[in-house]
Amino acid sequence: MLKFAVIVFSIFVSATISNAATADRVSLGSFQIDRTEVTIMAFAAFARRTGLVTAAEKAGGGFEFGAGWERRPGWTFRTPFGKQAEPDEPAVHISWSEAQAFCTDAGGRLPTRGEWSSAAYTEQRVNPKNGLVRHKTYPYPVGDRLDGMNNNRTSHVRVATTRRGVNGLYDMGANAWEWLADRQGNDALTAGGSWWYGPEKTRAQGMQWKPADFYAVYVGFRCVYEKGN
Repeated sequence: MLKFAVIVFSIFVSATISNAATADRVSLGSFQIDRTEVTIMAFAAFARRTGLVTAAEKAGGGFEFGAGWERRPGWTFRTPFGKQAEPDEPAVHISWSEAQAFCTDAGGRLPTRGEWSSAAYTEQRVNPKNGLVRHKTYPYPVGDRLDGMNNNRTSHVRVATTRRGVNGLYDMGANAWEWLADRQGNDALTAGGSWWYGPEKTRAQGMQWKPADFYAVYVGFRCVYEKGN
């Protein structure tokens, strides 16, 4: 009986991890996009299954900005601020190639600047919620005003706990910067700002180029998928 219970529990845990890795998606035109940023639980399942040890883990910790960029011992995607995090917090301290590898494994890829901007700022649902208007392009990912985004300048928050924004997406503005597919030599584009950078960085013109091999407490990601995948 005990052996049977262990087997059932293992199946339940595996199913939970699988469901967490396949995030809820929103369909927009020719692609789908994750409704939330990729979570610690989802990335941990991927890392465990593939044997991935992130660059931040190998180096002993990721970066935070203090007197310049400073490495924080023990800060990794599992412990983003040096202590155990909730499984539904966004996975940060992830490099561009690590984010791309996760998305590829999930059957998708990182979004392009055009895809991300379309999803973040232009409402495309037939029946939008929260007073949003179909076909309107907004200055912020939550609408005309920045209310509801996590610009607390203290830390990121768990996914899907802020106000749902344009196209029913969460945290396209603030919470964590998100890696995009766009490359410029050794740099890759990030979008959306983060909890620390302030509201202006959540606008389309606030996107920033960062070294693709960079990993920090401010940077996470989400994936896009071709229709049918």
